[in-house]
Amino acid sequence: MKQFIKKVYKKIGINSERTKNITNHVIISFLYKGGSIICSFLMVPLTIEFLDTDNYGVWLTLSSFLAWFSFFDIGLGNGLRNKFAEAKAKGDVILAKSYVSSAYFTIGSICFILIPVFFLLNCFIDWSNVFNTNKNLQKQLCLLMPIMFGLFCLNLLGKLITTIYTADQNHSMQGKVNFYSSLLSLIALWSMVQTTESSLFLFGVILSILPVLILLGLNIFAFTNVYKDYKPVFSLWKKDCLKEIFGLGLSFFFIQMAWVIITTTDNIIISQLFSPKEVVPYNLALKLFSISIMVFTIIVTPYWSSFTEAYFKSDFTWIKASMKNLKKFIALFCAISIVILLCADFLYKIWLGKEVNIPFLMSLSMCFYTCLIIYLTPYNYFINGISKIKLQLYHTIIMSVLNIPISIFFAKYLNVGPVGIILGTITCIIPSVIISTIQFNKIISRKAKGIWNL
Repeated sequence: MKQFIKKVYKKIGINSERTKNITNHVIISFLYKGGSIICSFLMVPLTIEFLDTDNYGVWLTLSSFLAWFSFFDIGLGNGLRNKFAEAKAKGDVILAKSYVSSAYFTIGSICFILIPVFFLLNCFIDWSNVFNTNKNLQKQLCLLMPIMFGLFCLNLLGKLITTIYTADQNHSMQGKVNFYSSLLSLIALWSMVQTTESSLFLFGVILSILPVLILLGLNIFAFTNVYKDYKPVFSLWKKDCLKEIFGLGLSFFFIQMAWVIITTTDNIIISQLFSPKEVVPYNLALKLFSISIMVFTIIVTPYWSSFTEAYFKSDFTWIKASMKNLKKFIALFCAISIVILLCADFLYKIWLGKEVNIPFLMSLSMCFYTCLIIYLTPYNYFINGISKIKLQLYHTIIMSVLNIPISIFFAKYLNVGPVGIILGTITCIIPSVIISTIQFNKIISRKAKGIWNL
């Protein structure tokens, strides 16, 4: 079997060990990601059946709200990813372990502080007003929000282990975690539909706790087996290591925060300008067209850490060849997005029946947005992998600041409705596409100077 795989690799031009490793993990990731996508789509009609359309809109908005707090890792996850990869490439086990220890205990301390603060503030917040929903839900939301926030913080800490796997070029681990989380969530939701009355509280708790349990198990397994040499130890928490991760991570933090604002404020804007019910068709259209992004991401994600290794070993030939291949995938997945657009109405009917009406203009806008993200992702992964992110930091922050007012302008003042929200996001992303392409070309041709090389 191994000889057969080697012959296939040789025939299609996969020669370097780095590319073979990427290919192996991409194949594995396809299986797990495919399973995750199927579970995710099966969950939508079940969720609507269990919660109804209005409460499903509340859930989507609530999830987007909590996603804002993902920036509380202050970029340490991405900083750890690059620094751990660099330390391992140099063979420095102690330094790599110090990076891991510094990241774990720092994020753990942040979560330890934030959880009681959020529990305290929760007593003074009227969540029904925040999410523009029925006052009858306030009691459930008041109980649900602190529990979900606490579990979210534990998830933030636990998923550092997937960062370590990815930095070590075990790229398929995140896909495995997502698949098992999705599968268990689907089974739990099906069971609730069969046996339990509708409850946003129960739904939120169960779907939030399952990923945490999986990550807890993975952390225990990893640090007692494959990564036992890198197990976090408080004595190896080092200010200098934290400073290195944080120095790089702080820029990632602001980039991450900007993208969180860009991608998660849409639900809240729609909920406030229109109603939670209008969030549903927007998200269902996004979910359908995100299939292309999710599958494409499986292919491109392994390249982040591989770009890091190749760049620090000055293997520019491999980088150029890899980006050339990725451009072919960009064209392929943009074409797939167009096919999805042409079949959108048929796919909605099969998937949702007549539960939700999604306008063609919404689907068209989502298709264009999907193509932009697909094009931008490989360039950003290269730039992120080699830590030349200062320019990306500036234009992403500007993009996030402009996104909300531009989206509101399109939706409210041009009377486009919820479609205007995604049009505003598209308007803000286009400059990033142009800038990232120029920066990649400058760096790879060794002509990058000043801000282009920072």
